[in-house]
Amino acid sequence: MGTSVDWEGNIGSAPEFKEFANGNKDPRRLLRLNIYFDNSIPKSDGTGFEDRGGFWANVEFWHKDAEHYANLYQKGMRVLIQGRAIIDNWTKEGKEFSALKVQASRVAILPHRVEAVQLAPSQSYNQPQSDQQHTDQSSTQNNAAPDFDDDIPV
Repeated sequence: MGTSVDWEGNIGSAPEFKEFANGNKDPRRLLRLNIYFDNSIPKSDGTGFEDRGGFWANVEFWHKDAEHYANLYQKGMRVLIQGRAIIDNWTKEGKEFSALKVQASRVAILPHRVEAVQLAPSQSYNQPQSDQQHTDQSSTQNNAAPDFDDDIPV
């Protein structure tokens, strides 16, 4: 079952992508991250923060775009993880082991240390890119889904 978590931390190593056969269906895609979840406490002299009680945990994120995310996420990135914390138990060479693991439902990049963001071109919902021009002209007539690209400055 697990405990619901919203934790912030840093990716500690290169992301790992794996793909698993799923019968006749599309393969299941897994992104594994090793993340250090810190516990920053203000120093008593007011000169910054110190880490008290941070910990490492493996994060598993099953998602159809896991391969793309593995190429996007980098060691050192600050991320917010939402999901469920569980204890993972296994046996190796006759010895019992356990570790904290997070089954993520969402992984968000936080803007710490990010220098630039580049977005892919906007596309209308459920239509090929070549039809986008016609959609822009007739979206009000056909009640098509709106294009939410608002040119918000970053």
